[in-house]
Amino acid sequence: MKRSQFIRNSLLATGAVVTGGTLAANAEGSQKPENKPFNLNYGPHQGQFENHAGKNILDQIQFAYDQGFRSIEDNGFSRRPIDEQEKIGSLLAKLGMTMGVFVLDKGGNGANTLAAGKPEHVDIFLKGCRQAVELAKRSGGKFTTVVPGDFARNLPLDIQTAHVIEALRRGAEILEPHGITMVLEPLSDTPDLFLRTSTQTYLICKGVDSPSCKILYDVYHMQRNEGDIIANIDRCWDEIAYFQVGDNPGRREPTTGEINYKNVFRHIYNKGYRGVMGMEHGKSTPGKEGELRLLAAYREVDNFLG
Repeated sequence: MKRSQFIRNSLLATGAVVTGGTLAANAEGSQKPENKPFNLNYGPHQGQFENHAGKNILDQIQFAYDQGFRSIEDNGFSRRPIDEQEKIGSLLAKLGMTMGVFVLDKGGNGANTLAAGKPEHVDIFLKGCRQAVELAKRSGGKFTTVVPGDFARNLPLDIQTAHVIEALRRGAEILEPHGITMVLEPLSDTPDLFLRTSTQTYLICKGVDSPSCKILYDVYHMQRNEGDIIANIDRCWDEIAYFQVGDNPGRREPTTGEINYKNVFRHIYNKGYRGVMGMEHGKSTPGKEGELRLLAAYREVDNFLG
């Protein structure tokens, strides 16, 4: 028996054993031959299906494809050996799948903040941009995540903003000829981070004024930092190039928290977005049962047409 068929049979059997009621029906239904691609292009991360597919990233990609997913995300792609990067890119191309974001290597963090305006910090960032060009060639990906780092609290906020815009313009000059977009991600992890809201990021993207500098709108982080999700998506729409998903509280799969993802996804779909929706979150339940719950949750919230 081929490995892919074994996995499908195993998944069906597991669903019959560990789930019950509506969840069982949804999970099992998502494994039948009509398990077609989703309405939106959700991108799983490594590890989200390892209990069914095994530890190998290539097997996980194949498994995700078999469940209807047509993209992946790989934040740590830059740290993989080159031969593994090439194998991932080849498999994605073979399956017709898309590589979502990978994080720009040292693109900005607490120790390397673009807000400070220090040349050595900018040099590190630009080195990451040049590396991203090579990573994109191997993966077929066109998006790289950039976080400008922490506040430089000894400087006025407007000066920090100007420093960030200036550095990002230089990065865009490297990426733009290759059709690569750095997507700026406002985060909620710590109040020390310079980039906090979608509207602040919108202002910066307008200042950079490049198709290679846009917004990564992570619904989880923005629910925590600003709320008013649909209205803020509309306000920033022309600078948003990428979305990520996670429910709040807990940063787990949709249906586990307070965000009405069916409405959010319907709104994004109706506005015409067909890019990757990165599944940057954990699971509410461990093991194979948790993976079935994740699949069922996405089938539920993706059922927004009609």
